[in-house]
Order: sequence, then C-alpha cells, then structure tokens
Amino acid sequence: MKTLILAGGKGTRLWPLSRELMPKQFIRMFDEYSLFQKTVQRALTFSKPEEIFVVTNDMYRFRVLDDLRELGLELPENNILLEPKGRNTLPAIFWGIKRIEETFGDSIVAVLPSDHLIEADENYVKAFRNAEKLARDYLVTFGIKPTKPHTGYGYIKPGEKLEGGYLVAEFKEKPDLETAKRYVENGYYWNSGMFMFDTEVFTEEVKRHAPDVYEAFETADTIEKAYELVPEVSVDYGVMEKTDRAAVVPLNAYWNDLGSFDAIYEVMEKDDSGNAVKVGGKKGYHIGVNSRNNLVMTSRLTATVGVEDLIIIDTDDALLVAHRGEGQRVKEVYRRLKEMNDERVMVHRTAYRPWGSYTVLEEGDRYKIKRLTVLPGKKLSLQMHYHRSEHWVVVRGTAKVRVGEKEILLRPGESTFIPAGVIHRLENPGKVVLEVIETQIGEYLGEDDIVRFADDFGRE
Repeated sequence: MKTLILAGGKGTRLWPLSRELMPKQFIRMFDEYSLFQKTVQRALTFSKPEEIFVVTNDMYRFRVLDDLRELGLELPENNILLEPKGRNTLPAIFWGIKRIEETFGDSIVAVLPSDHLIEADENYVKAFRNAEKLARDYLVTFGIKPTKPHTGYGYIKPGEKLEGGYLVAEFKEKPDLETAKRYVENGYYWNSGMFMFDTEVFTEEVKRHAPDVYEAFETADTIEKAYELVPEVSVDYGVMEKTDRAAVVPLNAYWNDLGSFDAIYEVMEKDDSGNAVKVGGKKGYHIGVNSRNNLVMTSRLTATVGVEDLIIIDTDDALLVAHRGEGQRVKEVYRRLKEMNDERVMVHRTAYRPWGSYTVLEEGDRYKIKRLTVLPGKKLSLQMHYHRSEHWVVVRGTAKVRVGEKEILLRPGESTFIPAGVIHRLENPGKVVLEVIETQIGEYLGEDDIVRFADDFGRE
C-alpha cells in the first residue's frame, strides 16, 4: 500500500493559532509532534518511507522537510509534489495518484489529510485492510460512527452490504441540527475525508466524471500549465458524489478533523470546571474564577472571571474571543483580514525559515526590530534590499557576515551595518545556534523587499 498525504491546507478556521505560513498541520498542538508528523507516523503502519508521497506547496516545502527530518525520514525528491496554486483536493489527489502510478505502476493508495487527529489502534488497522481489498473494484472512503449529531461534518448513507464495508447510497452535505439527529438515528456515518484508491480505477472515474481535470493533466506539458487549466474542485464533488463505484468502510477509531476551536475543545482534557486550558511560554498561566467550560490557549498570564462557554485564543500579536459553538465562523475573521491585506493573516510574530526563524520584537512606521535565530551550518540567501538598511548585533554564537565584498566574523556584542542597496549575507559557521538582533530602518519594511542572488534552498 502506498500513501498520499495532503499537506497544502491553510487552516483558516483556527486563526490566530494558525496562519497561512504556519497552518494547523504543522503546529505542535497537543504534544511534541505536529499533526503532519502524526499523519506520517500512521502512514508508516502500511507504507515504507519511499512509498509515502506528500502534496503541498512551495510555502510549506521546508516545513514538510523539517518535520520529516525530525522523524528521521528523508523521502525521495520525487515524492514531494509542490502545487503551483491551490485547486482544492481533486487536482491534488489526481496529480499524486499519477505520480505514484508513474513510480510504482498500478497501486493501492491511501489518501490522508495531514491535519486530522486519529487514534491508529487495531480498529484503524482493520479498517484500512478492509479498504485495501475493496479498493480493487471501488473508490473507498472511510465513515466514522457518529458519537452525537454534528452540524460541521458531511454524512454518508450506507447502502448494500459488501465484505468489509458498504456501497455508498448517498453523500449528504453538512446538515442542520434536526437533520443531523435524523442521520445519526438512521445509521449514517460521518464523512472522514480519508480515501483508498486503486490508481487505475481512480483514473478511470476521474476521466468519466471530471474530464476537465483529466484532460488538464493529460494535455499540459508542465504542471504549471496543468494547474492553469484545471478547475478548483473537491474530490467529493468532482468524483465521489457522481460515481456508482463508491464504497464506505466503517472506521471505529477515535477521529477528529480539528476543523474549528469547538473541535479542539472536545479533544482537550478539562479541569473540574470544564475548562480546557493550554499555556505556553515561561510565564503562561491561567486563573479561572467562577469560570466554566471555556477553551483558553495563551502564552501569558490570563485570568477569566465569571465567564463560561468562551473560546479565548491569545497569541503574541492577536486575540480571539468567541462563544463556543461559533468556532466555524472564525474563517470570516480570516476573510476580512485577507481583504485588508493584514500581514497577521499570513504569519505569526515568529516566522520559520529553512535556515531557522525570526521573531518581530517591535515595529513602527519606519523601523522594525527582529531576533534572528540561525541554525548551525545554515546561512541566509545572498541578498539585497532597495528600501531599508539593517544593523546586526550578535547576542549568541559566531556570525560570518558578508557586506559588499567584505567578509568578517562577529562575536557576541559585536555589530555591523548594511546600507540599503548593498549585497549581504548572514551565516552561522559554528556548532551552536546563532542569535542576532536586527534593526531595520527604511521607508518600506515588507518581507518582499528582497532580491536574492544565491540561495542554498532554491528560493528565488
């Protein structure tokens, strides 16, 4: 069995915890592993490392590679597929299926979202083995037995009994509460968004039911051209709801798509007052006085008094307060910020790069102060800025700095100045983490004011 992991989602419903450059699949939400890493670990139950493929995009390429390295894995370069633009799940899956078939021939492929929380117990293994048998003839999806009526999930009505599963009688969109109650009473399943496909069967059904998708990939000579031609369409709408070869395999294991803060509240442990609390940072702490059934995620001292059923998400640069039950509407906040071109929709104060990270400490109209953290042996691109000058002060480690044609070594307490328009580079030649305080001054301080001349990571 091969595995295709979808890791291109933006996680818009979990703002401000997730941002476009750090979506929920890469966040260490519950322990030391990201949801993406947990997905890879589940994939290793059935697939060898060289049989695992990941569809993502260029923004997340280094997050994927870093998470894999932390697990001690290095996938073949051919196994990381970078979408030129987001086109929903059907194009992503079809491209991945084609790549797997080109690499291994006709194969059975498990398709897994990278942002779900799943318990990979004996029932999980059994369901996937059942699906593997059915996938020779059917397009298989996995159905979760509902624990309660839920309006945030799609539903699957099971039909004729098959060995290990059922034919799909009908897919149902997210219902209202009364309809959801009726679905649960009638034995419907939640639609998990996980699939099992035979590459030949899936290709046949895409050609039959989504010919525009099939033709885009068959006729284009580059993946960029294919994505210009292909429509934006989900695998559910484009194929699964139209085919007469859909089957559902019941999955009786813990599953949560973590699609909202309401879902996260369900997962987390609660105190005696029903509060689910996660604190971070050295000074993160929560004090609740007569407060019940709240979700509190914070990195500072946070006190709640006389409140209940709230979602309180506190990050360095944004605060979200919402009623529980309204978590699905957070995406409306994201949409408005996007319309305003607010950079807080894109990135936290701490942003991760392939060479390390930077944290914005303070900023004004014409200045910005950052802390740069450069990993041992790594270096930033050889670059130049049109609109800003920079002043670097080393606070930890040793920096190798190029300014123009001059190259120097800086130790803690030492500094250098880079005028606007001058080519420069920062490198950590040592074996300990390098920390630098960077002060930017200029008329424009956006991250896109950068011209790269050379880069170890292939960025343009």
